[in-house]
Amino acid sequence: MTSEVFAGAGFQLDSPPLLSRSTVDRREELRESLDGGAKLWHSGKVVLVDAKGRTQIDENSRLVVQPAVDFGDRPSPNAVLLGVEDDVSYWALRTDHDGAADDWRDLRTGGALLNDTDAGLLTTAVGLLGWHDNARYCAVCGAATTRVKVGWARRCSGCDREEYPRTDPAVICLVSDGADQVLLARQPVWPKHRYSVLAGFVEVGESLEACVAREVAEEVGVRCTGIRYLGSQPWPFPRSLMLGFAAVADPEEPLVPADGEIEEARWVHRDTILAALEAEGEPVDGVRLPPNVSIAHRMIKGWATTKP
Repeated sequence: MTSEVFAGAGFQLDSPPLLSRSTVDRREELRESLDGGAKLWHSGKVVLVDAKGRTQIDENSRLVVQPAVDFGDRPSPNAVLLGVEDDVSYWALRTDHDGAADDWRDLRTGGALLNDTDAGLLTTAVGLLGWHDNARYCAVCGAATTRVKVGWARRCSGCDREEYPRTDPAVICLVSDGADQVLLARQPVWPKHRYSVLAGFVEVGESLEACVAREVAEEVGVRCTGIRYLGSQPWPFPRSLMLGFAAVADPEEPLVPADGEIEEARWVHRDTILAALEAEGEPVDGVRLPPNVSIAHRMIKGWATTKP
């Protein structure tokens, strides 16, 4: 889904988020094959991912893949099907390689280097393998579970219940004054000078718009209006879906950062943001922007480069 879909009043994402660029066919019927994916496996390629979500990226900024048949004649019980493109199936396997070499990178450091297909493959692999690591026992009866449907479900050995990969919705909102200032904040654990837009998880029984209003009020103590949707990006750390919004707030309202959660919040002028974008990661007036692999970067750049 691209930002052009949401063209209309106000700014939009400057481009599709970099981790939202999946191109492979991932239809459910591909996972329901009676042969357990054996036919797909024979034409397949495997992406190896270590426990920290790192994989090997070559000098041409492509994922390093291996023929699936190198791992056996039939799909490994630990393999997950990522999708199919141009009659080639793509799978992921966890590796015990420590990923310490320079050419092993995670999504945060390597995601922006990858093309659309590879970015989508690695994003799906990291999220899906991470879910399997933490879903080994049934949430109902506590019995062990096993992988089924080429990695897209787990079945309980006790009560036969099937469980599917979880995605936790989280909102992320760029709050502006409707003119030339944007509200940014930093968490205490972030690198020095790092600022970003506000974000938080959606609670049970809560709409996305209500979550935006609540999170902004909780984190910085201001009321926002004009809440509207911008776009989304999977963020598999470990299993979030970031839903981007824009809103407007009064810069005259006092900022009250949430104790222990927000170290500082401040209104930043458009000129500072434009300079920080040009600085490519270096701080400007004490502000370092989020990396361009994040939807936050796309939101901030879209706002900064669109005059109100």
